[in-house]
Amino acid sequence: MKFQKGSYRIILGIIFLASLGACLDELDIETLGEEDQTTALVVEAVLTDEMITQKIYLSRSSPRLDLETDTVYNPYIPLGSRPIDSVDMEGGATVRVLGDNGAEYGFTEGDDGIYLSNQPFALEMGVGYTLEIETGNGQEYVSDPLSVQGKSQLANVYAERAVSDSGEEGVAIYVDSQPQQGNTQFYRYTYEETYKIVAPNWLPVDFELTGYDNSVFPPEYNLEIVERGVQNQICYNTVPSTTIEQISTAGSLDRSISKHMVRFIGKDNFIISERYSILVQQQVQSADAYSFYETLKSFSQSDNIFSQIQPGAIYANVHRKDGTSENVLGYVEAVGVSDQRLFFNFDDFFSEEELPEFPFNCNPMTARIYNEPPPPSCPEDLLSRLDNGTVTYFGTYDENLVPNASCPGPYVFVPRVCGDCTLLGSNVEPDFWEE
Repeated sequence: MKFQKGSYRIILGIIFLASLGACLDELDIETLGEEDQTTALVVEAVLTDEMITQKIYLSRSSPRLDLETDTVYNPYIPLGSRPIDSVDMEGGATVRVLGDNGAEYGFTEGDDGIYLSNQPFALEMGVGYTLEIETGNGQEYVSDPLSVQGKSQLANVYAERAVSDSGEEGVAIYVDSQPQQGNTQFYRYTYEETYKIVAPNWLPVDFELTGYDNSVFPPEYNLEIVERGVQNQICYNTVPSTTIEQISTAGSLDRSISKHMVRFIGKDNFIISERYSILVQQQVQSADAYSFYETLKSFSQSDNIFSQIQPGAIYANVHRKDGTSENVLGYVEAVGVSDQRLFFNFDDFFSEEELPEFPFNCNPMTARIYNEPPPPSCPEDLLSRLDNGTVTYFGTYDENLVPNASCPGPYVFVPRVCGDCTLLGSNVEPDFWEE
């Protein structure tokens, strides 16, 4: 989608940012009054040429200053995965996508602020689209014209043992791509990685605490060692990418892409300990979308903690339908996509080396069943830990397992995360999973 107006505004925004960088003054947070705090509509969508249920995200930036994430609206976080405390989801809107070929696609709100197309549809090359929104308060918004620029096929997604620029050993994941049709100069890569988790201290039995009442002393309780009723030894966790990875072939006679790295994983990273999978999606972008994300990427690398709360410097391609000036955040784009999945094991690349360490301390512990008042200088008692759900059974007490224990009890236990993988993922194997 070529629209010169968009490019012009992005350039102006970047020039504006540069001028700000030349004359930054300290900002006293206490001087920010309620009159300076406004919320803006945030519109985010990546509409694709694949036949899927398309999604559009609507929210409001929040005037609550979040110094942990350095932003009141963080556009750098992938769609649908931002912290709920940074924005307020925008419900009750009417959303539709219109094509200049007469097509109309309505959307219905699912979870708060997430709008799903009423039926799967795919954008077509050569067709112009616009997104129209009417919020619950009756305000109407429309996007700039959108169109799929081109198609390029991911020919290969593969992994190789590699060394990062910082000298770290690990696995690099590369892509090769071949253009098919249209304008294929600008690309963005996103991915979703899924990894297998095996609880290192899982046993087929565990504690079962019933009838616990600590309002009396000694406390009432019934403690048994029983067979587990839930499979919680093997789990799977799926995580979306949180980086902006782009490449441009503009100015090159060869529009194909060869051995472009989209992900590097250090060999000590727990996520490749067992089996790992990555689904890479390649998105053919417009020049304006490419510029937008490049600007966001430069914001994310800034040392100025207020860099991400000046989003007005970034051109957003959604505006009020009646022409009223209003700061709208986010971006809507139409892309041609291609994706491919890859699996590998740690042993495929590091067969002679030990698996990466489990990222939690799983040292065995012991404690009294309950502590007598006044509390002696003993660790938290077992009943309290079980009531809080923080430990899992490891065995009967053995001083070789827990040497020099100050207040030993009849059992040895470990942190629950070491014997119950459901704290780190789902115990349901994904449909796509292959061993």
